[in-house]
Amino acid sequence: MKINKIFIACDSTNISKIKEIINKSQNSKIKIGYKFGLEFLNSKKGRNFISKLKNKITFGDYKFADTPSTCASAVKAVKDLKFNYLTIHISSGLEALKAAKKNSGKTKIIGVTILTSLDNKAIKEIGFNRELKKLVVRQAKLAKKAKLDAIVCSAQEAKIVKKVFKKEIITPGIRFGSKFNDQKRVLTPKQAYKNGSDWLVIGRPITKGNIRKNIQTLIDHLNQ
Repeated sequence: MKINKIFIACDSTNISKIKEIINKSQNSKIKIGYKFGLEFLNSKKGRNFISKLKNKITFGDYKFADTPSTCASAVKAVKDLKFNYLTIHISSGLEALKAAKKNSGKTKIIGVTILTSLDNKAIKEIGFNRELKKLVVRQAKLAKKAKLDAIVCSAQEAKIVKKVFKKEIITPGIRFGSKFNDQKRVLTPKQAYKNGSDWLVIGRPITKGNIRKNIQTLIDHLNQ
């Protein structure tokens, strides 16, 4: 039986809150990793906390986006934190993706496609003239060419991405109910797994309120 896998988004600078999320999310029914975003990674105590975190699957969501040499140097600079996963924007270009991968060691490099907070209107405002889904597929092909280990995309695109990228697919923008917050391209956990997602990234639906109860709600949702 395939075990469901999720990354819990630890979006806080409060170390006590992060410890609570980790302690209260432990269970045997779902495989759990912890995603640390820019808010935590740039906080005064964030780096120190991660350096001492043991026996957990960790995801450094830096979303590197720069020149090839800078991306390579950035990956090297966080090597001591021994992240299992690190992110880089695919829009950084093929050479930057290759440079990050070349210097990653045992850490898996994840290519980030178009953020789930954006829609077709938003990407046109940025200057893209290609339809969003076509742009994501093009980026997935670039990630494959760079031999990246995983891709971040919306669960709505997971099915089409899987046709061109055969490694891990990680999908944010997961919601149980109707509260989308700042996300635009959203699906439920069940829909996301059905579309081919390997890992789901879930933040507020788990971390806000009763964490243990929220985890159980997720388990019940998946078992319906």
